[in-house]
Amino acid sequence: MTTTVTPGRTDRAGSGESVGTKDARGRLPRIPDRIRHGGLPYLLLLPAVVLELLVHLIPMVIGIAMSFRQLTQFYIRNWGQAPWAAFDNYRVAVDFDAPIGRALLHSFYVTCLFSVLAVGLSWLFGVAAAIMMQENFRGRGLLRAVFLTPYALPVYAAVITWAFMFQRDNGLINHVLHDQLGLTDQPSFWLIGDNSFVALVVVAVWKSWPFAFLILMAGLQNIPRELYEAAAIDGAGVWQQIRKITLPSLRPVNQVLVLVLFLWTFNDFNTPYVLFGRAAPEAADLISIHIYQSSFVTWNFGSGSAMSVLLLLFLLLVTAVYLLLTSRGRKTADA
Repeated sequence: MTTTVTPGRTDRAGSGESVGTKDARGRLPRIPDRIRHGGLPYLLLLPAVVLELLVHLIPMVIGIAMSFRQLTQFYIRNWGQAPWAAFDNYRVAVDFDAPIGRALLHSFYVTCLFSVLAVGLSWLFGVAAAIMMQENFRGRGLLRAVFLTPYALPVYAAVITWAFMFQRDNGLINHVLHDQLGLTDQPSFWLIGDNSFVALVVVAVWKSWPFAFLILMAGLQNIPRELYEAAAIDGAGVWQQIRKITLPSLRPVNQVLVLVLFLWTFNDFNTPYVLFGRAAPEAADLISIHIYQSSFVTWNFGSGSAMSVLLLLFLLLVTAVYLLLTSRGRKTADA
């Protein structure tokens, strides 16, 4: 057998030449397989990482640096000239005997109560609607679309609509409660006073529960129907099936859903800002609005940044404890 060798041509595999090296014709090199299969996913993630750095991480680091300075309106043009405050801004924020500390503590209590109510009601409505949507009935698709409408609407347009509905003299809420049903002696003020907290919870639940409904409805699709059929044969009623099959099967979904809803609700700024404006009533003074007022109304950006850092630490602590407890509960259930 005769082997023919073409002059001027070498075997790439034998010579060890990389696929990505430039050939004699000056063509662009091919991406080596080890990079294409191993490094390409990281290369595709690079734009998202850069945007995350620009939008979240870098401003967060700048905010932490601002919290250690007496940054007021006098130093707004040149932050570097602001006097070094060390931990003074944090001491003022946690001094609950002083007006600033008491106001922050009150805002924290209001936000905690608001978050618990909003998350609890959103989850309750979501799981009820998701269970109802598992049944086959006429108009189910239309009703599902109606349930998801608040989640699809722009937040600002929806909250502005609610603000008009909560107007005292010509709002729809007072028209129904006072004029039509006669449940109140006189039209109520919903956007000021103690009723503002109720209005805020209503709008937040209306805005959040469709997300809970969507996630729980997807989770219910993974529960085998045979479990319900076997339970029905054994004589289990609807409530027993929900308590013994539905809720335990939804535990992994609920663990993630509750955490996400809590973080969204606790940090909610758009809803109270659009509903009440820059100065929220004391009963609806969420911590996000309180930090905004401390920073942009009183022009004390150092104090506002310190409050933001404290809020970040609190949410990180809550998230860590929650994940620890849920992981232990999952291990106990698996055992």
